[in-house]
Amino acid sequence: MLTKKQVDEINGHLAKAQNPVFFFDNDADGLSAFLLLQRFLGRGKGVPVRSFPEMSKDYFRRVVELKADYIFILDKPLVSKEFFDEVEKVNIPVVWIDHHDVDSVVPEFVHYYNPVLNKKKSSEPTTALCWQVVKKTRKEDLWIAVVGCISDSYMPSFYKDFLKNFPELGVKTKNAFEVFYTTEIGRVARIFNFGLKDSTTNVVSMIKYLMKARSPGDVLESNNKNYSMHSKFDQIEVRYRKLIEKAKEVYNKENKILFFQYGGDLSISSDLSNELMYLFPEKIVIVVYVTGIKANISVRGKNVKKVILKAIDGLEGATGGGHEDAVGAKVRLEDLELFRERIEKGI
Repeated sequence: MLTKKQVDEINGHLAKAQNPVFFFDNDADGLSAFLLLQRFLGRGKGVPVRSFPEMSKDYFRRVVELKADYIFILDKPLVSKEFFDEVEKVNIPVVWIDHHDVDSVVPEFVHYYNPVLNKKKSSEPTTALCWQVVKKTRKEDLWIAVVGCISDSYMPSFYKDFLKNFPELGVKTKNAFEVFYTTEIGRVARIFNFGLKDSTTNVVSMIKYLMKARSPGDVLESNNKNYSMHSKFDQIEVRYRKLIEKAKEVYNKENKILFFQYGGDLSISSDLSNELMYLFPEKIVIVVYVTGIKANISVRGKNVKKVILKAIDGLEGATGGGHEDAVGAKVRLEDLELFRERIEKGI
């Protein structure tokens, strides 16, 4: 967790920010972290970051367009040097809150907060860190904090408080993914994830709606204000379930690796790998999404990071990073078979 000093510093930055822009990772953890800070502050715009693996220079355009006086970056492990070069030219303060293993050099002018670097190391989701910042005055937003945490496979200590307020939306368990995949508050988290995969116009509409939502019920109940959010969720859920069933077909009890590859216009490899890990916890799960000449890869399994980084070493244009047990990577399609061979040897 963050230290008291770090929490106080972040509060200080928020107080100074009159027109902040919040860049956040394009998933439920990133979105929830943004919602907690924006609702606490009562001002600021949110911009989901879809570029992978790093936040690219292109996003600086949004800083200019929104006339931001403060930049907050949430749940992004990598930000391009070119982005920071542009920011430094205009001298806008940057606050970066993250929980991934440090994979990049942080410029001196950036206020960087990551419990991985603290004396007492930890790696709670960014949502949990932001909840530390706002919980004293925004107790009504506890449900958002729970959504962000369980979506990142983390069971927060405050989940029990959520159950007291909404017993019908959860179950008593210590397994975050059991909550995520089998309960109504888990459905809220999945709506967050899939809603972010919509068009820019509909994502903006969803974000505005969630900035004012008073309870999980406002998300779960479909109405004319959140129709596009529910429509997108239902649309993706049907296709997602078909992919899960196809992935189950390649399951082999004897193999330690569950390797599933798919294509099309729906990039949900991270979502698929998470549920397959929940269903087959004994496996190393590798989900590959093929798009054009690139393969986006999501890997889940005990201590897989070292194996993945070794497998992509020396491959032209290959990138990778993340947590010890949850890693994302990208390789050229022509190198995919070599990547797979290296993984099998490494494991």
